Amino acid sequence: MQQPQQMLPPQIPAGGRPTSPPAGEESYIENILRLNKGKLATVYLTFENNREWNAKVVKGIIEAAGRDHLIVSEPGTGKRYLIPLIYLDYVTFDEEINYF
Repeated sequence: MQQPQQMLPPQIPAGGRPTSPPAGEESYIENILRLNKGKLATVYLTFENNREWNAKVVKGIIEAAGRDHLIVSEPGTGKRYLIPLIYLDYVTFDEEINYF
């Protein structure tokens, strides 16, 4: 018979930031993107089987993030992109990001 696993509190490293999300929150991409709303990001996307282009890079401000999408606006043009997260490869920031 297996014994139940003991729940441990988050470990806090020397920098003072928890390594685990607070109770009730999980570190899904959309949550991390929401925490960084308003920041400039570079979003890397891949579209398989697309004859015109199979990869795209969008640089802009994170406006919103949902369970399956991301909205980014280009600062210079104001053009907004609604990006399904299924095409998202990764996101980079030129500044520190918020992570719980």
